[in-house]
Amino acid sequence: MWRFLGGRIAMGALTIFVTTIAVTLLIHLVPGDPVQIMYAQSQGTTPEQLEEIRRNLGLDQPIPIQYLHFMERLFHGDLGYTIRGHQPVLDVIMQRLPNTVALAVAAMAVAILIGLPIGFFAAYKRGTFIDTGLMVVAITGVSIPHFWLGLVLLFFFAVELGWLPVSGTGPLNIVLPAVTLGLSNAAIVARMTRSSMMDVMRQDFVRTAEAKGLPKAVVLYRHVLRAGLVPVITMMGLQFAFMMGGAIVVENIFAWNGVGRMAVEAIFQRDYPVIQGFILTFAVVVVCVSILLDAVYALVDPRIRRA
Repeated sequence: MWRFLGGRIAMGALTIFVTTIAVTLLIHLVPGDPVQIMYAQSQGTTPEQLEEIRRNLGLDQPIPIQYLHFMERLFHGDLGYTIRGHQPVLDVIMQRLPNTVALAVAAMAVAILIGLPIGFFAAYKRGTFIDTGLMVVAITGVSIPHFWLGLVLLFFFAVELGWLPVSGTGPLNIVLPAVTLGLSNAAIVARMTRSSMMDVMRQDFVRTAEAKGLPKAVVLYRHVLRAGLVPVITMMGLQFAFMMGGAIVVENIFAWNGVGRMAVEAIFQRDYPVIQGFILTFAVVVVCVSILLDAVYALVDPRIRRA
């Protein structure tokens, strides 16, 4: 088990290392002078001031030296300072990251609470009109874009009915963004659960359990559900990472004060230190979720631990 997790942690560390290289090169991949692009909206900036800014940002040095300085600052928890406001990037990210994580967790809860029962019931009623109807609904849910679903929910539940706030960050404000993210992902969870359960139901150990006379509910709960959850758990972890990225659109629709909205603001303001910090933070979150997912995967399936 520890050897298995050690290998996953090593792969995660390698992923973060590659991400640091990409983040360092990001500012140099943009056509033109990055400093002039950052300060394009500033009036009256002289060439001498631009050169001073370039020296302060370390952009006058070779790229390998810039990378070494970036890694040195990174080990000290320094991601630089924002162009607008001159605030520590790490502080800005840490102020908003909990909101994005809370939104992703709430959306994942919506997806699980809706998708798992639908997928399990569709597998139980496989081949019937109930199964077909549920899968049609699931495919429809996958096909709906987040921005369109968010606007529809916003119009009906916030504008027309007035049940929920239109925008902002708070306990009630999270409902509509979480439902927007969760509904489309619930459809994916339902389809994956149905497919996984149907595969397990055709296995020999399930037929043996049924031949022994065990109640169908016991067979479904003890044998089918646990074995069928292994690929579903893997998919849920990937979906959680996808929700962290998909939250960028949803956060801007509902004015949810998370890192996704921060990243969009930084792009419009040409604030490259914030963009670099966002990419690196997102990579770390995805790696941590992947390692946690592998640990859960190994606990659910003993064959992984033995391997």
